[in-house]
Amino acid sequence: MKFLDLVEQYREIQPEIDGAVLGVLGSGQYVLGPEVEGLEREAAEYFGVPRAVGVASGTDALILSLRALGVGPGDEVITTPFTFVATAEAIRSVGATPVFVDIDPGTFNIDPRLITAAVGPGTKAIIPVHLFGLPAPIDEICRIARDNGLFVIEDCAQAAGATTGSKKVGSFGDAATLSFFPTKNLGCYGDGGMILTGGEEVWERVRVLRAHGAREKYQSSISGYNSRLDALQAAVLRVKLPHLDRYNEKRRQVASWYDENLPAGCLPAVPDGVAHVYHLYTIRCPSRDAVQDALREEGIPFGVYYPVPLHLQEAFRDLGVGEGSLPESERASREVLSLPFYPEISRDDVLRVASVVTDALK
Repeated sequence: MKFLDLVEQYREIQPEIDGAVLGVLGSGQYVLGPEVEGLEREAAEYFGVPRAVGVASGTDALILSLRALGVGPGDEVITTPFTFVATAEAIRSVGATPVFVDIDPGTFNIDPRLITAAVGPGTKAIIPVHLFGLPAPIDEICRIARDNGLFVIEDCAQAAGATTGSKKVGSFGDAATLSFFPTKNLGCYGDGGMILTGGEEVWERVRVLRAHGAREKYQSSISGYNSRLDALQAAVLRVKLPHLDRYNEKRRQVASWYDENLPAGCLPAVPDGVAHVYHLYTIRCPSRDAVQDALREEGIPFGVYYPVPLHLQEAFRDLGVGEGSLPESERASREVLSLPFYPEISRDDVLRVASVVTDALK
């Protein structure tokens, strides 16, 4: 059994993928160009936003979004400590300071009830993360941002295709970021990222920043980056994007198999009005060591996302947010366990995993 199998998905759509890749190889246009422009148009339409910009990674998408919105030294950005390091790393990369707000223990997402108290004179933006594929309470977060004159950048790296009401995540904030890392719900075969936005000024600025700050070749107006999406990856993503809703529906089916066969107390929460896309299927296990031991004995892989919250990691220790300051994030890091999960996993494999976990929790 595998924790994740990317090859099965490739085999299913191999003729489409191979044709797209060979088309790029024969075109001689390998960076940006028609494939990237096509993906930008199609992604903007899918996510329900006016504009999209392809960049080199999800991390770059966060950095460039912050820069495009004018976030920099002296500014503070509110975010969650229970996420992959890239979210806070990007804030640091533009010279701003991350301000960590604890999570809702039911959803693992940032708790909006705690955000207002964290807003200070230096606060410039909020970066909510739609963690594990579950939308954060984005309507409430955007309302808090409007009341306080703040920008919202949605980190959608794990939630491509998830919805709140009738709208897809990525269409609520001033900007939103996607990661196309191969393991993501919409993944390519290397690295890649994208920024979604309704703001023409943000769109224009990101397009300049991603190409060494140049509006015209060899004439840089600002100090930028080399963060351009490869045409090969864009071609792969253009094949995969029309399949995304189907893949996400299969993920929900797999999640339902787990839900039906695991103890109710450990299941991931899904609030009303949102559609989870289950980038990971993550449960809570107060006795996690015992469950891990049982899974190891059966040769079943698992993951822990994330074992140490960001405020307790060495890279952010200078912020002075000590142990006990964000108790729900700390407790989640001690209890979360992600089980084998991908759209093509068999029901028999799910039932086997669920049986081992259930027995270990007794």
